[in-house]
Amino acid sequence: PIIQEYHESSGINAEYGGIDANAKHTSDMDVNKIKGNVNPAAPVKSVRIRVGRSFNGFGLSPGITKQQRLDLEKLLASAFSNFDGDLKGNYYPLLGMDERVRQQLVDDHFLFVSGDPNLQVAGMERDWPEGRGIFHNKDKTFLVWVNEEDLTRIIC
Repeated sequence: PIIQEYHESSGINAEYGGIDANAKHTSDMDVNKIKGNVNPAAPVKSVRIRVGRSFNGFGLSPGITKQQRLDLEKLLASAFSNFDGDLKGNYYPLLGMDERVRQQLVDDHFLFVSGDPNLQVAGMERDWPEGRGIFHNKDKTFLVWVNEEDLTRIIC
């Protein structure tokens, strides 16, 4: 109901018909059904995909406790250690991060930093930098931010 109310009040309902209250989300991951109009001669060098995830039993960023944040970091670091193949890599906690590693991640434009006033006002930077970090695979083509704005943000 909240989603329908939002779309009705934003004018989308009038323009596009809105979202039916009985609508169901369906996923179709069949890549053969993707039809695009991308010019093959376009100078696209790379594409970045970002997905934020939350976890059952852990508060969302504005309300997560320090202990939940630390527990989630421990859980994810353990999961990352089981990755193999092209996903194998390292987890780097922000707390105690080696300065050379930190600078390289900054230079690569991969590391998130403190200081966003919107995140601070929302309480998302409490206990900074504890319970936060970044995982990346060897080739730095798969990254996971831990406990930044989202509980995890997957970037590939």
